[in-house]
Amino acid sequence: MTTSMRGLAFLGGGEVGLVERDLPTAGPGEAVVRTTASLICTSDVHTVAGVLPVPDGRLLGHESVGVVHEVGDGVTTVRVGDRVAVNAVTPDGTCDYCQRGFTSQCGGPLGGYRYTAQKDGNLAEYFHVNDADYNLAPIPEGLADEVAVYACDMLSTGFVGAENAHIPLGGTVAVFAQGAVGLSATMGAKLLGAGLIIAVEGRSDRAALAKQFGADIVVDPSGGDAAEQIVEITGGGVDSAIEALGSQATFEGCLRSTRAGGTISNLGYHGEGGPTLTIPLDAFGLGMAGKQITSDLCPGGRDRMERLMRLLATGKVDPTPMTTHRFGIADAEEAFAVMRDKRDGVIKPLITY
Repeated sequence: MTTSMRGLAFLGGGEVGLVERDLPTAGPGEAVVRTTASLICTSDVHTVAGVLPVPDGRLLGHESVGVVHEVGDGVTTVRVGDRVAVNAVTPDGTCDYCQRGFTSQCGGPLGGYRYTAQKDGNLAEYFHVNDADYNLAPIPEGLADEVAVYACDMLSTGFVGAENAHIPLGGTVAVFAQGAVGLSATMGAKLLGAGLIIAVEGRSDRAALAKQFGADIVVDPSGGDAAEQIVEITGGGVDSAIEALGSQATFEGCLRSTRAGGTISNLGYHGEGGPTLTIPLDAFGLGMAGKQITSDLCPGGRDRMERLMRLLATGKVDPTPMTTHRFGIADAEEAFAVMRDKRDGVIKPLITY
């Protein structure tokens, strides 16, 4: 009987390593999943760099799918042997924040983000799921694990950026940065009926993917100020702008490229640029330009996961071109290094078990 597992852990001092751990156990209302596929996220890289303080030895990862290994008392929606996906955010579904619809803020600011931030992550051979009935979603028959895993974070995050951008049907939107989150936001903007999608990206491979995923125009910031280019293209600015990097420059670009009355939807993981994020008052109309700024962490919960996987299962979206590298769990350290160092055009490394 299996009693131990391997997982990728933060070892302190910016280092990671594959470690042995006892298998987690399922208490009442909980579940344990045997992992079949994971993705590494830039958020893991930020965490190891010190943006999110976590103790040495904490397992990384928050994008994994697998097969139910154990269920605790009271779990009714899944059984041992079911193929399942779980969101990066695992709310309890009962607190005031969840009841008001802010599942990612479960219990308080960013409180729904438990993997790595509050407990061991799921870049491991087995992982624990709190509030299993609320968080575990069956993977539809015929949907491959390496596709379903994109529902765990990238699609949920990118799509909520588009949802929060309040894009009018046929409206204009700019998506700043075309990493995995930005590419997902581009897909989301297309799904929501944007009439003109402008992606901001300097890397040719990512620019090509942005076009594949729905961008009508790609603006290269190395060719001049991106916001100025967008204002010129649109004759005054976009209805909505999505910040998908987490930098002062891209945040400011969103403000400057959005017309009065527009919406700036922030998805970026800010923190490496310093303790403050500055709003240029001229771009904000001295606070009176009618511009809204929204922000979110990927929403969690079974219902959202089921809807995302329905889009995947019916072929409405196909994020798998973002899978640029593949590794087994034994090579997880190398996979992390590739992501950290941005080697070989990496977008998302897939880990299989």
